[in-house]
Amino acid sequence: MNTKEKFKLFVKSHPSLLKYVKSEEMTWQKFYELYDMYGEDESVWKDYITTTTKKVKETKKSNVSSLGELMGFVKNIDLDSVENGINSLQRVLGVLQDFETNKGATENTYKPRPLYKHFED
Repeated sequence: MNTKEKFKLFVKSHPSLLKYVKSEEMTWQKFYELYDMYGEDESVWKDYITTTTKKVKETKKSNVSSLGELMGFVKNIDLDSVENGINSLQRVLGVLQDFETNKGATENTYKPRPLYKHFED
């Protein structure tokens, strides 16, 4: 495996490097040159990689706040309106089921008139 492929694997294992490239603080070329010269030596990459642990902590905090937002959303749901919606949906389904059963009943009881009979002769 050549250095370029090893660098690609290194970048995939440390996605925080992408932030520096997007913010134009560094380029992929500069990162590659650092990797080519020093390899995966932690002292070289500490400025660029240690931010991932901070991001993980921030992500955990944001997940907790997202959970709080979700709980707030659930608390604000009007259960009476949800119940009314469910009841109206059940009524619609009941009507459709009645329609379906009545359709089957009319098909079974219908008998076509014979062709030779006119007006109940």
